[in-house]
This record gives sequence, C-alpha cells and structure tokens, in this order.
Amino acid sequence: MRSVDALLRAARTRVDAVDADLLLAHVLGVARAWLFAHRDDPVDAGDAARYEALVLRAARGEPVAHLTGTRGFWSMDLAVTPAVLVPRPETERLVEWALEAVREVRAPRIADLGTGSGAIALALARERPDARVVAIDASAAALEVARANAARLAIGNIEFRLGHWCAPLAADCFDLVAANPPYIREGDPHLSAGALPFEPRMALASGADGLDAIREIASCAAAHLVDGGWLGLEHGFDQGVEVRAILETRGWLDVQTRADLEDRDRITIARAG
Repeated sequence: MRSVDALLRAARTRVDAVDADLLLAHVLGVARAWLFAHRDDPVDAGDAARYEALVLRAARGEPVAHLTGTRGFWSMDLAVTPAVLVPRPETERLVEWALEAVREVRAPRIADLGTGSGAIALALARERPDARVVAIDASAAALEVARANAARLAIGNIEFRLGHWCAPLAADCFDLVAANPPYIREGDPHLSAGALPFEPRMALASGADGLDAIREIASCAAAHLVDGGWLGLEHGFDQGVEVRAILETRGWLDVQTRADLEDRDRITIARAG
C-alpha cells in the first residue's frame, strides 16, 4: 500500500497542492490537517484508487468543489453542485463591504441578486441575524442548492425567490442590494479553459462586453432601495472604469470602485439618490 505522502507527491505533479490535499482528505473522510500528521500512514488500495480517479478528473479541469461537493466561503462550508458557480475567495470582499455599509442600520433589509449557492446571502444573514435577507436566482436548481445550504447551516432569516434579477423583488424596498452577476465576455477564450466549462454558463457570461447583466441591475435596483440605500456589484478586474460609467449615467451617487487583496478592481458600489 502507498503512503499518504506518496499519494500526495504524485498528485501534486498534476494538480494544485491544495487541491491534492482536499481530494485526499475527502476520500479518507478526514480534515486536511490530519494529512500532515499522518504522512507515513498507509492508504487502503480502494481509497487510493478512488483518489487517483478524482485527481485525474481534477487534472482535466473539473472543479474540486464539484468532486468533493463542498467549498469553504466566509465562515461556512457550502454544498456545491454543477448548478451553481463555485464560490470564489474574492467575493468575500463584497460581503465585507456589505457588512460595513449596513453596520449602523437596525434590522437591515438586504437583497442578493443571482445568489447561486447562497454564498453572499447566507454570509450576510449569518453575520447579521437581525437582518431580513432575500436571495434571488433565475435557476430553480441553484435555489435548491441555496435552500439546502441555509437549512443545513440553520440560517433562518433568509427568503428565497425564483426570477430574473430585480423582478422577484416586486414592491419591496431594501437598504442594500448586492450582486455577483455574470461579467465575462461572450466568446472569451477563458470560458473554454480550466474549470469554467464545468460551471453554469448563465452565471459566467453576459453579452459582448460582459456587462449586460450589470447594465440591467444598474437600471432596476434603485427602484428597490430606500433613499441613500447602497448597491454593490462584483465585476472583472479590468471593468471598474466601465462599471462606474454605467452607474453614473443612470444617476447613481457616490460611485466608487474598491480593490481586492491583490489590489485589483473587484467591486463597485453606489448610493441611490
């Protein structure tokens, strides 16, 4: 039988080291830290074969989150399926800003457009148990994933609605609207590379310049915000100038772009007049 260390060293020649660790921890049903304390332990041949099969799929581009069924986001482990976008660490920047924006608001009303796995909405609902959070998605399959995550995490101050961007908000009014919409350009070669072909296209691409969804949200969200309420949008690192222009031409106030931890434009925020 091969050891934990031997399996990891072989896998790391084909996939990222962290991914290799996560996959073996998943197969063995242990925490990742366990691997480091048991490097010389033998691994059962059946487990080793299952691990090799997962490493092969990961090397072909399949997201590790799909292979393990989970992805860590904020302080949560979220269930993930091919029906939803795999939560990215950079999206936590949007959560940080949103918490800052409603820090002084009692019982804030928050909407998350395009919730997917529920990552943003659930993080906000968990951090602000006094908040009323509404999570929207146009995909019924995605909403089922988000609902299941909410139930498993016992987060009850959240409501899920099916529909396209602002439409399910009806006549409701919020203190904050957040969205991580699709923002990749149709035809961008990245859509055919790496893990992206395994993720839902509707959550990735949006028009010739990638900004169609952002234009639509910028046009509809103000009608669902209180005076002075905030809109926060995640976007590509090279889209800050364009997103600010979209918001400014639609009458949004205090438009500003904030960077992620790698100092790249990541979210643009604006206030309703």
